Amino acid sequence: MSTDIHYKTLPQDKISVLKRVIYGLGAFVNNLLGAAIGGMMIVFNLGLAMNPALVGLLSSLPRLTDAITDPLMGYISDNTRTRWGRRRPFIFCGAILAGLTFALIWQLPEGKSEQFYFWYFLGGSIIFYLAYTMFATPWVALGYELTPDYHERTRLMATQNFMGQLSYLVAPWFLWFMQNESFFDNMIEGAAWLAVVVGAFTICVGVLPAIFLVEPKQVSSAPMADTTGKPQSLSHSVKDFFKGFLITIKFKPFLYLAGATFLVFNGFMMIASFQSYVIIYYVYGGDTSLGAEYAGWSGTLAAISTFIVIFIVTKLSTMFGKRRAFFFAIGASVFGYLLKWVCYNPDYPLLLLLPVPFIAFGLGGLFTLMGSMVADVCDLDELNTRERREGMFGSIYWWVVKLGMAAALLAGGFLLNATGFDVTLEGNQTAHTLLMLRIYDILIPVICSLLAILLVWKYPITEEKAHEVRQELEALRGARSAEA
Repeated sequence: MSTDIHYKTLPQDKISVLKRVIYGLGAFVNNLLGAAIGGMMIVFNLGLAMNPALVGLLSSLPRLTDAITDPLMGYISDNTRTRWGRRRPFIFCGAILAGLTFALIWQLPEGKSEQFYFWYFLGGSIIFYLAYTMFATPWVALGYELTPDYHERTRLMATQNFMGQLSYLVAPWFLWFMQNESFFDNMIEGAAWLAVVVGAFTICVGVLPAIFLVEPKQVSSAPMADTTGKPQSLSHSVKDFFKGFLITIKFKPFLYLAGATFLVFNGFMMIASFQSYVIIYYVYGGDTSLGAEYAGWSGTLAAISTFIVIFIVTKLSTMFGKRRAFFFAIGASVFGYLLKWVCYNPDYPLLLLLPVPFIAFGLGGLFTLMGSMVADVCDLDELNTRERREGMFGSIYWWVVKLGMAAALLAGGFLLNATGFDVTLEGNQTAHTLLMLRIYDILIPVICSLLAILLVWKYPITEEKAHEVRQELEALRGARSAEA
């Protein structure tokens, strides 16, 4: 497959920097919510002494509902017609509801049992994720359709990934903020106030893409109405939903991308909490305050490194194609994970920062390239089926991401138990526990990343192929316009 043919981006296909930034603000909100609810879960273990396995269940169970709600929201968004467009009303309302519910679920009452906290947070989380889906799924789909150009899509996704990474300059300090005795009496109170701040920010910033971005007028998929303008029956809509769902999950180019994303993201998230435990209990001997501080510095460096990675990967994609850029990025992250074995050293704690820039190539390259590649897949699917399914593709793709996070958090809790970790021992963890923490922290993401490279090796859409698909689609749309 040749990647040497390059096509210049036409003026009408370009997206202004301001609009790219506004779209990127949606990524900031999306990442902030994901990082917050994932990073704040440590409160249940360290603040409430909840069993790590229960914390893993509490993290993963609400995500299982996304298997239905994400594709359903994608289908509704694809087929909704309003004066404000298909996506914007849902983005606007979803941002408000997600911000409110996130703030409320962390207002944990004091002095309750472990079971109470489990069921209280589980019920609240399910409601939060419904609102989160209402915002995130149409926002993702909007990005796929803002431009038809092969390279401009990568630039758009690079901008939104850059904006999204800004949230990770803040997120690594959540633990330090929540457990800071100068601000709060305990970690539970710190989590409650942090949730209010995150929720308010979600509302104020999340609505901006809905207000300022305009959806393209060219829409190929049919609305939820028959040819007479009457709404489709429920049975017809259900059949249409499952038909589109099956077409989407059977489309091989999309499956390669979804599988690779699951592996890379799942591998990273599974050890995300392990890294904090390794830093606190191995490198700093159980000093939670000092360990949290250096974990914060590590996270901040990771965010800064990712900004640079985005520019590098975008340039490599333009020069050598999206597929080869992916190989380079994931390969660099594998090298970074392997470096942890020598750089996580109690005698030289600052060495823990050395692997961070290499590891940043993993998620930095993944979410710069994958959104652009899924948009190319949407074009090829339209050529095959004569329908646009950005919402369906986006919802299933990001459900895979959430499924990876849920599986990672669930597995992470059980793996933490398997290491023999005991929070009551504080800095006196056994040598076996510390060894297993380090092994899991390195081996799991390395294996997952190598498998992801094998999947993307089979991905067939090059720049030349994407250009051919676009030409055929434009000819097809022109014929439809003439018939109309």
